Amino acid sequence: MLNNKKVVVVLPAYNAALTLEKTYLEIPVDVVDEVVLVDDCSKDDTVEVARRLGIRHIIRHDANKGYGGNQKSCYNKALELGADIVIMVHPDYQYTPKLITPMCSIIANGVYPAVFGSRILGNGALRGGMPVYKYVFNRMLTLFQNILLGQKLSEYHTGYRAFSAEVLRNIKYMANDDDFVFDNEMISQVFMKGYEIAEVTCPTKYFEEASSINFARSSKYGLGVLRVSVQHRMHKWGLIKAKIY
Repeated sequence: MLNNKKVVVVLPAYNAALTLEKTYLEIPVDVVDEVVLVDDCSKDDTVEVARRLGIRHIIRHDANKGYGGNQKSCYNKALELGADIVIMVHPDYQYTPKLITPMCSIIANGVYPAVFGSRILGNGALRGGMPVYKYVFNRMLTLFQNILLGQKLSEYHTGYRAFSAEVLRNIKYMANDDDFVFDNEMISQVFMKGYEIAEVTCPTKYFEEASSINFARSSKYGLGVLRVSVQHRMHKWGLIKAKIY
């Protein structure tokens, strides 16, 4: 626990057998109370590795529900376990779990209700191997989103995120898309509810075993991000009533 707050780590997994152990062994057991792994119908031995590591809470989808659908199961289970703080860590070892303690401490001490690990703060993104086209798209989309949402995040596309249980209970994340745009819909919901998001500098690693979406999927994701940003602004102005808010 941190400041008497129960911390639950959620691992949205898909074909993570080769990297799960490295990720899991870096989780700080002195502050984390529970670990939840949701396997999105992997084609490898992810579930078997999770069992061997002793992960207590394992959920396996019988069919692939997508990245957003995976997160829905993660957050539902974490809240069911009575979490006060929920932190998502990708089990592909692209983000180091060593930042769990400082990220959760910000929430446990009431400084911010949500914290993101940013690859853009500092110079870690390109140095860690982020493809140049993804870096350029990241910067362009983030600028557009900051303008439309009226915020100043360094990036909207990190998968390293910590939330207070209050935030999760007060946004309609179950209404979000089941694909990758889920992440941006969630950020939009958090800001629409008036919550703030803190950021900490996070190194990143791009390597063969780390999950990554291709150019075509990235383009589809980018169009979804633009849609969410415009939707956020129009809802804010009262021109539409979007179902996710």
